[in-house]
This record gives sequence, structure tokens and C-alpha cells, in this order.
Amino acid sequence: MDDFLIDKRQVRMAFNRAANGYDTAAVLQREVCSRMLERLDYIKQKPTSVLDVGSGTGWGTRQLSQRYPAAHLLALDMAISMLNVSRSRLSWWRKLFDSGKHSYVCADVEALPLAANSIELAWSNLTLQWCNDLPATFSELHRVLKVEGLVMFSTFGPDTLKELRSAFHSVDEHRHVNRFADMHDIGDMLKASGFAAPVMDMEIITLTYDDVKAVMQDLRNIGAHNTTAGRGQGMMGKAAWQALQENYERFRQNGKLPATFEVIYGHAWKPKSRVTADGAHIIQTPFRL
Repeated sequence: MDDFLIDKRQVRMAFNRAANGYDTAAVLQREVCSRMLERLDYIKQKPTSVLDVGSGTGWGTRQLSQRYPAAHLLALDMAISMLNVSRSRLSWWRKLFDSGKHSYVCADVEALPLAANSIELAWSNLTLQWCNDLPATFSELHRVLKVEGLVMFSTFGPDTLKELRSAFHSVDEHRHVNRFADMHDIGDMLKASGFAAPVMDMEIITLTYDDVKAVMQDLRNIGAHNTTAGRGQGMMGKAAWQALQENYERFRQNGKLPATFEVIYGHAWKPKSRVTADGAHIIQTPFRL
């Protein structure tokens, strides 16, 4: 078994538990979402159907709804508790007058229960890192997008939580941090899935904490603790916890412990496809920026 294989049942349970307090802890998620929204300023497309993949408690969904008030917003998350919180956060007047413009689906992005060619904008903020088969996920997003539809996403890169990974290295033999795909590999996956000329970039965001306990608590509060097959079972022993703290202390700077997040941004279009006389496909890239 691949030690890095993500246990989707554990992921679902973790996010269901985290739902009620998620918004208080999800500082990084909101910041990355805001930076993604700024990128939409350069996109001329005005979609009438928007899919928010991994919508969580709906903060991003509500921002998209304000940006595209005429669009039908489809919030999709694998944790039903997240969707319930999202529905409860809609203002009363939106529930009264715009109820038909918001739909909620509890499902996994790796197997979308949506019709082909039904979505004009597929949006995903910090969700794709929970996928076991990223190429298949991009193929699913390509399938549900209409021609000239746009996929825009953020996810984590390999340097995410590098301090925590290093601190755990000599503590035990278990996997404590998920494996994250490289930006260039993600770009190749997009092209292989049929998307045109993907645009990729990356930035490093560092959060700081007083101690290791605060780092671990923050990850639990957003449902982002380790869910890989190679994770340890049961509670961490006192000696292991002490070793973890001592190892992490090596990274302390200016009185704080850093937690690095490599944030990858990407977007790509589903292009028109033409077929030549011999059956070969000619791909045309839509220029919309």
C-alpha cells in the first residue's frame, strides 16, 4: 500500500468535525481565496454556472456569488457538515429571493456527479491536495466544463509544512505530512487532461506560532491533520512529543515558530476541438486574459 494514499473516510470525518469552528481558524484559506479572487479581475468571462469544488463553509462561494450575481452557484464538498454550515450562512434575503441560484452537493471531486459540458467556471481553493488521483481529477473537471470554460484553483506544493515534516523525521517511521504535487507536474497533468496552455505560479506564505502545540491545533481546527495510510495509529507518546518539540525548536526565529505553505495557483481553459480529415484533433486555445 502507498503510505501517502489519502484515506477519504478520515478526511470526511475530519472536516465534518471541524465545520462549526472552521471559519475562526481558516485564516490562510481566506487569504488564498482573496488572492484568487483578485486574479479573476483579469478574466473577461462572465459565467452563468459556477462550481465551487471543496466549498467548505461557503466563504468563497459567497464571494463568487457577489462577483457573478446572475450565475447559478453550485457548492460541492465531501463533508455534509461543511455544506450545512454554508447554507446557514446565506443571508435571509438571499434565501428568500436567490434560493434557486444556490445548490449544494455532497460529493468527491474525483468522481463528480455532474453532467458533461454543464459548468462554465470550475473553482477550487485549497482542495486538490486531498485527491489521490490528480490527473483523473483534472479529467473530471475537464469533462464537466463547457467548451471555453475555465478552471481556476489553488493547492499546496511540496515545501508545505516542511518544518513539521523535518521535525517528525527522526521521531518515528510514520508519515505525518501529506505528499504534495510539484507545480510543473500539475501543469503537465492539466495539458494531458485536455486543457489549453495552463498558467501556473507559486508563492510562499509563512504563518508563525508560539509553540508546536499551536501549530498542531491550528491544523486540527481546519481539518487538515494527517490522513495518509502511513500515519501512526493512536496517540503520540510523551517521548515522541518531546522529541518533536525539540526538533521543531531549531526553526524558531524572532521568538516564533514558522509553518511554511507553498501555495500553487493555476488556471486553464477547455479549448474548442476540431477534427481533421484523418481524424486528428486540432486544439485551439481561447485567449481571454
